[in-house]
Amino acid sequence: METPISFGTDGWRATLDEFTAPRVRMVGQAVADYLREVEDRDGGTVAVGYDARETSRGFAEELCRVLAANGFDALIPPRDCPTPLAVWTVADRDLAGALVVSASHNPPNYNGVKFFPHDAAPALPEVTDEIMARIGEPRALPDDEQGSVREEDLLEPYAEHLFDLVDADLDGLEVVYDAMHGSGRGFTDELLERAGADVERLRCEQDPEFGGTNPEPSPENLQGLVDAVREGDADLGIANDGDADRIALVTPERGFLDENLFFAATYDYLLEDDSGPAVRTVSTTFLVDRVAEAHGEEVVETAVGYKWVAEAMGDHDALVGGEESGGFSIRGHNREKDGVLMALLAGAVESERSYDDRVDALLAEFGEIHQSKVSVDCPDDRKEGVLSDLEARLPDEVAGEHVENVNTTDGFKILLEDGSWLLVRPSGTEPKMRVYAEAASAERVEELLDAGRGLVEPLV
Repeated sequence: METPISFGTDGWRATLDEFTAPRVRMVGQAVADYLREVEDRDGGTVAVGYDARETSRGFAEELCRVLAANGFDALIPPRDCPTPLAVWTVADRDLAGALVVSASHNPPNYNGVKFFPHDAAPALPEVTDEIMARIGEPRALPDDEQGSVREEDLLEPYAEHLFDLVDADLDGLEVVYDAMHGSGRGFTDELLERAGADVERLRCEQDPEFGGTNPEPSPENLQGLVDAVREGDADLGIANDGDADRIALVTPERGFLDENLFFAATYDYLLEDDSGPAVRTVSTTFLVDRVAEAHGEEVVETAVGYKWVAEAMGDHDALVGGEESGGFSIRGHNREKDGVLMALLAGAVESERSYDDRVDALLAEFGEIHQSKVSVDCPDDRKEGVLSDLEARLPDEVAGEHVENVNTTDGFKILLEDGSWLLVRPSGTEPKMRVYAEAASAERVEELLDAGRGLVEPLV
């Protein structure tokens, strides 16, 4: 029996035994119906992007055909492209929305589809609920009322926008770029080069199997990038995930740079010439808050999921928004995470003063900070029960430290008297409970994670 189509934290994803052409066509029809019935659009253009997976172009073409049959024009690029490029095109051309076929960092036997509305930000639940309510068999208007499908290269206007937004003179900067065989290849590396950087390329060939490694820019998957930076005396290593909406950095001293440290250092750089709050998720470091306070700014905390970051960025005119998993955007851009934009910005930051120096200075000023996370297997139908049971059993003390407060924005974030914290929340993309911890030492983080597992595992 097939699992029902469901839009989670970042669209609908499924293994290819369930992510099939007939079901993709049903999603396309639901989006067309949503645009007509809720957005009151009897036509218009929808961008349809897709990632580097073997099946993605075919699924994208299926979506184009359904949209055209329902009176919408579909705009599709000639090759796979970063998700943020398709989303920015919505804002640039005042389109009705965008559909992107991508499973992001998931293995090759997955695919997925994301919908972005007219505001060029991630779809909120009220939008995806309306789409899911309309899932049904495709239909077609009479021939004379149908739309068209047009193929067009979308890169150049997007590139010009990024260069206008980021003052990036990267002359002399040595960068190693790792596309992880994803859709950043030929985009991120090209823009870095056009900005003046000398770019060495890793995994920049298309490979639908991603070289046998999931296109997830995690420490264990980027050791080759770490080695290339250190052995080649490069200034910086940059990686994107499979659809290039996220970024990871490698520095000569630290190797893989924790995304929390990247966020804090980049925000600190932006505040040198600008002002404004930062938006972060509950799972993202308090170091961002310390940077904000030092500059007289504030931080807005949201649930995990970039859609919530995007909403808060709009509500608070934020200078930057991000999450510990590597998704970020800045003011002046559309409110969707963009690994290509952030790669260009990271190059500009590094050119002025290295990330290693910046992070050293922040930690010297605000104290050491460490974060990690683990996952506990949990069937999707048990997640609510686990949270309910945990609420009734929340302790007064965790790993020897008194509980000062509990934040329920997303799961349970247990704030301890020593400034450390433990977060338990359900994954929005996998049958797992996530356990996060932050503290002043790596050893203390491990103690907190062990305590978190001890709270969750008996409840699953």
